[in-house]
Order: sequence, then C-alpha cells, then structure tokens
Amino acid sequence: MHMVDALLTPAVAGTMYVCSAAAAGYSVKKIRWENNEKKVPVMGVMGAFVFATQMINFTIPGTGSSGHLCGGMMLSSILGPEAGFLTMIGVLLVQCLLFADGGLLALGANIWNMAFYGCFIGGMIVWRYMTNRKMSKKRIIAASMLGSILALQLGAFSVVLETLASRVTELPFTVFLAAMQPIHLAIGCVEGAITAAVLVFIYEVRPELLWNYQGSNEKEGRLSHKQTIAVLAAATVVIGGLVSLMASAYPDGLEWSMERVAGTTELEAEGGIYALTENIQSLTAFLPDYGWKNSESVTGTIFSGIFGGIVVIAVCVVICYIFKYFRKRAVKEHKDE
Repeated sequence: MHMVDALLTPAVAGTMYVCSAAAAGYSVKKIRWENNEKKVPVMGVMGAFVFATQMINFTIPGTGSSGHLCGGMMLSSILGPEAGFLTMIGVLLVQCLLFADGGLLALGANIWNMAFYGCFIGGMIVWRYMTNRKMSKKRIIAASMLGSILALQLGAFSVVLETLASRVTELPFTVFLAAMQPIHLAIGCVEGAITAAVLVFIYEVRPELLWNYQGSNEKEGRLSHKQTIAVLAAATVVIGGLVSLMASAYPDGLEWSMERVAGTTELEAEGGIYALTENIQSLTAFLPDYGWKNSESVTGTIFSGIFGGIVVIAVCVVICYIFKYFRKRAVKEHKDE
C-alpha cells in the first residue's frame, strides 16, 4: 500500500505529513518518560522483523494480486501503540530512503495509512479492549484478525480519499473504492492470520512481552526474555535473507487496483517538488526495489533483507537512546532547581 508521489498533490501530501507528525508528537510525549531498558532490543528486533516480512508479497488466489504485511497491529500489540507507531515510522523511513519503496513526498500519507490505523485503531482500541480482561489464545487470534482487517480497510479507504482530494482523475472515486476495499479485505485476513501466529507464539513462550498482559499464575513462559529475542532475530534473518526470494511477482493491492481502474500503475506528475523528491531518493536509495541498481541478482535481495533489518534496528536503538538522554537531562535539571 506504499503510495508513490504522483498520487498526491503537494497540498494533500503536506497535510498528511502534518497529521502523521501530530501522531508522532503525541507518541513521543506519551513514552518519553518510560524507563524500560528491556523494550529497546524488542523495538529493534520487532522493527526489523516487520521490515523483513514486508518484503514478502503473498499471492491473493484468483485475483492476480498480492499483498504484504503492514505490521502496525503486530508492533502495537507488543510494544504498545505509541512505541509501535514510532517503530513503524522507522521502518517506513528506511524503506523510502534506502529502497525507494513509497514516495518521499507521500511518506506522511504512507505513515498515516500503514502505521496510524494499525497502531492506534488495531492496537490501542481493538487489542486493548479484547485482551483487557483476560488474555488467551482465542482472544489474541480474534483481536489480531479484527484489528488487522479494520486497519487495512481504513488504510485503503484513506488512500482513495487522498487521491480524490488530489484530483487524480485517472482514479475516479467510486470505481477506485470498489477495487481497493475488497482486495484489501483479503490482504487484511492474511495479515490477521500472520499477526495472530506471531502473537500466539510470543504468548506461549514469553507472554509478558505482550502489551496489556496482566499476568497469570497459570501462564509461564517457555523461553527467557533473551531467548525469545534471539528466536525472533533469527526468524528475521531467515525471512529477510531467504524467504523474501519467494515473494509473489504479482502487483500489490494498490497497484492492482490502479491497473484495473486506470490501466496503468505509472501515473505521471509534473512540478518542481516531484523532481526534487525523486532526485533525493535517487541519491539515497542505493538498493532500489530491494536489489542492486541495474541488476536482478538474488544477492541484492538477500543483502537488502539483512542490511535493511540492521538499519531499522539501528534507527530504533537511536530513538530509544535519544529519549533516554533527554529524560536524564530533564531529571538532572529538575534536581538542580
């Protein structure tokens, strides 16, 4: 569902940047005083895990389309909605700048469409409400399915509204909507199943890693905290470095919908801002489309999966230590007063 710049006017793109920045500011304000050292490696590894899984496009049978995990619901169910949202920003930023996945002008919209709904609707509302009284495998599966489907439907609807506001005449509202919503319903079902599998695994091996887990005398983790992180890290390497080679070649839900409605996925936009953002991405994205430039070697995909995950981990760790630095500085200033 990564939008390209040509789908948005600068005014709409700017508005979505403001919306996403507001949500990011709220998230920073909510978690800046957290002092949980154990969350740092979890943020890094789960951010890398989502990055790796997003490289795998799965085929939607009978449609000629594919989809991939968004990950906001999964991250917020583990880290909490605010930390999950900031982690998603890190993932989408790395994808945009290093791999040219999604336009730079459209980054604010992509953050809103792919991260906000999953973290704050799927996580803050659906996950918290459905697991608040008692967490169980059935509740985790139900919350994962409902939250993922709802997040994907809202994200797809936002894409349609954003193109409508941008007056992309090649994508008429009703026809585009009729294409986008059903295909993302199918994608949401698959994402819900994947999310449920990961969260149930964590529930079985280390349930206290799940956000909103209240504790239970009869529920004990099978693995230690470090062992669980190690398993997730190993899975990230395998998924990003190997499983990603088997990604579907079919267009994703957004591209598929555009092709059905406009007959093409390559819409053009003219203007200085579009040329500027394209030039910036051409400089930063040394692994465009998750491969070497001007090469279709599988080594480019393997390197992209592993290197991208490492960069996401680094970004998440830096974010955490920035919070830690300012928290210590604020405490010191408070004591000096």
